[in-house]
Amino acid sequence: MVDPEKIRSLVEMMSEFDLTEINLRDGEEEIRLTRPGPESGPVISGSGPAGHMVLPAPVPTAPAPAPAPAEPAAPAPAAAPVAADNLNAVKSPMVGTLYLSPDPSSPPFVSVGTRVTPTTVVCIIEAMKVFNEIQADVSGTIVEVLVNNEDPVEFGQPMFMVRPD
Repeated sequence: MVDPEKIRSLVEMMSEFDLTEINLRDGEEEIRLTRPGPESGPVISGSGPAGHMVLPAPVPTAPAPAPAPAEPAAPAPAAAPVAADNLNAVKSPMVGTLYLSPDPSSPPFVSVGTRVTPTTVVCIIEAMKVFNEIQADVSGTIVEVLVNNEDPVEFGQPMFMVRPD
């Protein structure tokens, strides 16, 4: 299995040196990252258990429109923006696709107002066909969800804001 840190380093190298392709071979394991254009992200393909996966572009060129919610959302009360002074961000520990619930028919792991502890699972990130449960690592209350279901996330990207207890 390919080390996620290795992939992250390679994607950062592609961005830093403006590379469009990287090929690596280690025994039977082969990794190929390509970045065909400014609007698409690097593509990882390989032989063996790694398979292939599309990653987000290291530097987005334009914000994509938000997808329409699956079910109608209740109108949110007008509230002042959340002050980030004393909030903790739950950040993505890896590159992958984020899922807010364990399966499409289940409710989200957490939402605004949910109380979390360091061991509370807040989402799942799929990386290289492996589903990784992500824990809050802090105690407090979720005050903002910064990502949508099935969003691509990058290493270190803030996903949730938590007001500590």
